[in-house]
Amino acid sequence: MKDWRTGADSLRVAVTAALAGGDTAAERAKAVLSITAADLDDVIHAQFEAAAVALTSGLGASPGAGVGKVYFSADDAADAADRGEDVVLVRNETTPADVHGMMVANGLLTTRGGLVSHAAVVARGWGTPAVVGADTIVIGDRYFSVGGVVVAEGDVISIDGATGDVVLGEMATASGGPPEEFFTLLSWADEIRAGHLAVRANADTGDDAMKARELGAEGIGLCRTEHMFLAVDRLPVVRRMILACDADEEGAALEELGRVQQADFEDILRAMDSLPVTVRLLDPPLHEFLPPVAELTLKEATEGLSDVEQQELRAARTWAEHNPMIGTRGVRLGVLKPGLYAMQVRALLAAVQTLRDAGLHPIVEVMIPLTVTRPELALARSWVEAEIEATQSDHSDITIGTMIETPRAALRAGDIAHDADFFSFGTNDLTQLTFGFSRDDVETRMMPAYLDLGLLPANPFDTIDQFGVGALLRLAVEQGREAVPGLKMGVCGEHGGDPASIELFHEIGLDYVSCSPYRVPIARLTAAQAVLASSSK
Repeated sequence: MKDWRTGADSLRVAVTAALAGGDTAAERAKAVLSITAADLDDVIHAQFEAAAVALTSGLGASPGAGVGKVYFSADDAADAADRGEDVVLVRNETTPADVHGMMVANGLLTTRGGLVSHAAVVARGWGTPAVVGADTIVIGDRYFSVGGVVVAEGDVISIDGATGDVVLGEMATASGGPPEEFFTLLSWADEIRAGHLAVRANADTGDDAMKARELGAEGIGLCRTEHMFLAVDRLPVVRRMILACDADEEGAALEELGRVQQADFEDILRAMDSLPVTVRLLDPPLHEFLPPVAELTLKEATEGLSDVEQQELRAARTWAEHNPMIGTRGVRLGVLKPGLYAMQVRALLAAVQTLRDAGLHPIVEVMIPLTVTRPELALARSWVEAEIEATQSDHSDITIGTMIETPRAALRAGDIAHDADFFSFGTNDLTQLTFGFSRDDVETRMMPAYLDLGLLPANPFDTIDQFGVGALLRLAVEQGREAVPGLKMGVCGEHGGDPASIELFHEIGLDYVSCSPYRVPIARLTAAQAVLASSSK
């Protein structure tokens, strides 16, 4: 376990040397090149003060030190946090229905999943320490066991989101916070990368957006609107929409969702005033907003279900798919339920108008997820444009683009570009679909063996695959800009905060990278290093 002072010392040495050398552009560049992503992580996140023997370990999915009492359900974690307890939420894996418990946790620990699993992505976005894929842990009824050690609900554990270590008991943490040299060095990095590679953040709330801006984000590259549906007061409304028996019931639920979504959009746009915000319309399949079929089936057999729960079970079975990540999600869901996307766009336009009336300057980019053909994007674009026209206000500055996250979309980028104002590469799904790897399954069992045997040079969900996925990115950039010169392009997958991946993104000519807020400083540093590396060739 590293001492946070290591990174602070590195920053002080680099900045002091540059100033002593005359504070020239060359000295500043030398200082920027001397700092690593680990140095920045050390000063951003809390660290443990001393080493300890780990009970078990998994994948370090979100850096930092997390200490708290173990709870096994989101509801119990939320209740404990309300009592003033520090909490570590332990799950086999998390789903969007767990978000209210994840929000209050000091740390997240899962037995399954990889670096782009739900728990990992959400934790990085919030700066919450997380360890995933700790597959030696067996969860029982209000306890978990590792070998012969039993950890009961309410027992305290400590997790290290950088190393993946899980320690029994409470460990002391320390963080000096970023020293002044942290801000000095990043300002130098910004000067170097200016005009080359911008850095945005993936953020879904006003608070996340404010934190991202504090850390130097130049906009939001991915706002996942589905996360707005998962608050305790929103999820029942989403379920009413799914369970609606007729158009009137569905319309009433959508109208209620639209009101709260407008308020969410206003918070994010206000925090990012005058900077671009890319709003992705609803992406996940609808079954994610319902209780799991297995959970309801078990309750039906043991306790019985209420009338509403019976409806939820029927709906969950109806929407269940064998492979939902390549099923009815993204724009495909919009085709089946166009009223859902229309509601989101109306709420977004209302938020824009409210902020304009208040003298602010919201900049909005509407992003359609998972398109694979030009006609598909053209149809989805027409939904957005119809809502814009219906407002009878000037929203000509609102742009409409799409995610490129399937091999077909990358191969047909030149065609799709004719109906897009921008592309954003979703490299998490693009990696999954290019390799044929399930990103939630391969990282804990198969990936270690492949890396040990040298069958892969690196985990492709951590660092971009240069020759397969990278080739698709390069082709899509070339075809897209050949069809539409100057087409804006960025990346919003988790690779946007990975140093080795950022070098490729700069090389192929992307305009920006977008990453979790707490990865923004690392992206700023690494983008500058990529610019310096390319200029020296």
